[in-house]
Amino acid sequence: MKHIKRQAAPVTWPIERKGNKFVVTPLGPVKEGIPVLILLRDILKVAENKKEVKRAIKNQKVLLNKSKIKDVRNTAKLFDVISMPSSKKYYRVVLTHNGKFTLEEIKEKESNTKITKVTGKTMLKGKKIQLNLHDGRNIFQKIKCKTGDSVLVNLKDKKIEDTLKLEKGSEIRIFAGKHAGKKGKIQEIDKENQIVNIKTEEGKINVLIKQVIVIK
Repeated sequence: MKHIKRQAAPVTWPIERKGNKFVVTPLGPVKEGIPVLILLRDILKVAENKKEVKRAIKNQKVLLNKSKIKDVRNTAKLFDVISMPSSKKYYRVVLTHNGKFTLEEIKEKESNTKITKVTGKTMLKGKKIQLNLHDGRNIFQKIKCKTGDSVLVNLKDKKIEDTLKLEKGSEIRIFAGKHAGKKGKIQEIDKENQIVNIKTEEGKINVLIKQVIVIK
C-alpha cells in the first residue's frame, strides 16, 4: 500500500489533515518515522511535488544517514541525518516541543554521527554480543553499555564512538507518549517499574524508560 488517509497518518507528522485525501505511506513501521517525501516537500519545502523529490533522489542529491536511497517513501527516524551534499546542507530529524517531526539544520561535521538507543542485546554463536538499536541497526562491538543507554554511531564506518548512560543527571528526550518532544534531566530511576522521574522546564514528570532516549 503506497498511501494512507491523511486523517489516519501519525500525529507526529506535521501535515495538513485537510486537502488531498491520501498521503504517502513510509517504508517500514508507520509510527516510527516519517517519509523523506514529507521532509523535503512539506517541511523543508525544497521541492514542490513528489516528482521533484524523485528526481533529487535519483541524482543522489539527497542522502539518508550518508547512504543512497531509492524511494520517496524511505523512512527517516528520530536523529537520522538528511544530507544534500551539492548544496552543502545537512539536517537532523528531531521532535518539536509538542511531539511533531521536524528538521534541525546542523554542520557537516555533526552529520557524520547520530544518537540511538540500545533496546536489547542478543548472544550469538561464539559468545558474540549483538547490540540491538532503536533505529533498527544491529551492531557487533565490544563496549560497556546496558539496555536503555544510548550510543553515538559513526554513520561512515558504522562503529560506535561513545556511550551515553541512562543514569541520574543524564539529559533525555521523550520520543513517545503524551509528553513526546519534551526534554529534561533524570532525577530518579525506578528500575522495578521501569520509570524515570524527569525535571523539565514545565516541572517534574514520570515517564516510562522505553519512551525516553539519553542525549547527553
